[in-house]
Amino acid sequence: MKPILAIYPGSFDPVTNGHLDLIERGSKIFDRLVVAVLRNVEKTPLFSTEERCEMLREVTRVFSNVEIDLFDGLLVDYVNRRNAQVILRGIRAISDYEYELQMAMMNRRLAPQIETVFMLPAEAYSYLSARLVREIAQLGGPVHGLVPAVVEERLRIKASP
Repeated sequence: MKPILAIYPGSFDPVTNGHLDLIERGSKIFDRLVVAVLRNVEKTPLFSTEERCEMLREVTRVFSNVEIDLFDGLLVDYVNRRNAQVILRGIRAISDYEYELQMAMMNRRLAPQIETVFMLPAEAYSYLSARLVREIAQLGGPVHGLVPAVVEERLRIKASP
C-alpha cells in the first residue's frame, strides 16, 4: 500500500493546543503529515511566517513523521506539488463545517484525486481558536493551557508594550 501524505494547512497565528491536538492525532493516522503555514499577504498576522514555522517546529519535533512547510496560492496546487493525497482540516462547530464543506467541495472540483478529511478537536479545545488566543493575549489576559509553553512566552513578548 502506498504511504499516505496529508497536508494540514492553516495560518497557525499562533499555534494553539487545539492545532497541536489535531497534529498529534493526524500523525498517528497518516504516514506523513505536513503542517503547511499559509503565507497570506492580505492579512496582517501577529507572528511572521518564519516565527510561526519556528514555533511549529519546536512543538512538533516529538513527531518523527511531521514536517513544517510554507505555501501560498491555491491549496490544491500545493497539495499536488507535494504529491499528497489528503487535506486534513479541523472542525469545531457548525459554522466551521459550513465553511469547510464549501472549501472541500471546491477543492474536489479543482482536484478530484485529493480527499479532504475532517477531524473534531478534543473536547477541551472545541471552543479554542487562534483569533481568540490573539485577542486574549493582546488584552493582557492569561493564555496558559490554550497554547504550548513556547507560544505562551512568545505571545507575552509580542503583547507587552
